Amino acid sequence: MLVLGIESTCDETACAVVKEGKEILSNVISSQIDIHKEYGGVVPELACRRHVDLIIPVLKQALEDAQVTLEEIDLIAVAHGPGLIGALLIGLNTAKALALANQKPLIGINHIEAHLYAALMSATAPVVFPCLGVLLSGGHTALVLIKEIGHYELIGQTIDDAIGEAFDKVARMLDLPYPGGPQIEKLAKEGNSQKYLFKPGTVKGQPYNFSFSGLKTAILYRLRDIKEAGEMNEQVKKDCAASFQSTAFNDIIKKTLLAVEKYQIQTILFGGGVTNSQTLRQMFQEKVPHINCIWPSVGLSLDNAAMIAGLGYHRYLKHGADSLDLEPLIRIPFNSLEKP
Repeated sequence: MLVLGIESTCDETACAVVKEGKEILSNVISSQIDIHKEYGGVVPELACRRHVDLIIPVLKQALEDAQVTLEEIDLIAVAHGPGLIGALLIGLNTAKALALANQKPLIGINHIEAHLYAALMSATAPVVFPCLGVLLSGGHTALVLIKEIGHYELIGQTIDDAIGEAFDKVARMLDLPYPGGPQIEKLAKEGNSQKYLFKPGTVKGQPYNFSFSGLKTAILYRLRDIKEAGEMNEQVKKDCAASFQSTAFNDIIKKTLLAVEKYQIQTILFGGGVTNSQTLRQMFQEKVPHINCIWPSVGLSLDNAAMIAGLGYHRYLKHGADSLDLEPLIRIPFNSLEKP
């Protein structure tokens, strides 16, 4: 089965062709970072206008790279949420038009669930379930027990900022460009992670939940005090970046290990753009060498359409096609992932 995937939830316009849910024949991604970086974040209207310009060229490139035609496509999978409403509509309406014009079945995919599936596409050996999903992105931070593809149990999530959002905001405080994660990681390499002892957020009675708002505020106040004392310089920024990154990542690792111990997990699947951090990967390797950590491969950690197509294959086999009345959803509650 050949599945065409379409992704337009935020600021990446992407199309891909995947065979049998795993073999990636093409994966074309057009990023909008250059457009949004001067604003320090994604501007929805600009993102939507760019999606309109790119969706057809990206689609054509994906088919060309895969050396297939629309007639040879068996299924069209599209991310229908969560995301920016205008951006979602562009991808979803494109998918509906293609499905209607070419008489192909259509299936809507939960973008969050697809991020977890991306690691499965990268696995070099069969994955034994249950395993733990660690989702770290600009919009989401969560720990999910994966019982099988399509059957999940939410263990913990952020109660305020997502980790990627926190990185972007701290980067702005340090006068670093968007997106913040790679910039902070680069700066932190030359900093002292023990210089400033920030505390990670805790949620009373919910040991698997995250909170990054307090950490972000603590850094804001520390930087304010340093500036008022006239002590701000490049080394201070490097130390602050390193201290923040270390605190945030150690918090992720600590709560992940709590879940691993409770549920007797042997395999962790990572998903979301923050998992692209080489620092995070190294820290996990050092602290959990006994656990099989599966990271998304190059091209699958950030938003992409291959993960949409890959998951679409499995959901279609299990549930069949969706109606052309399928609507975009700006939010999809995590508890919806719990349904088998």
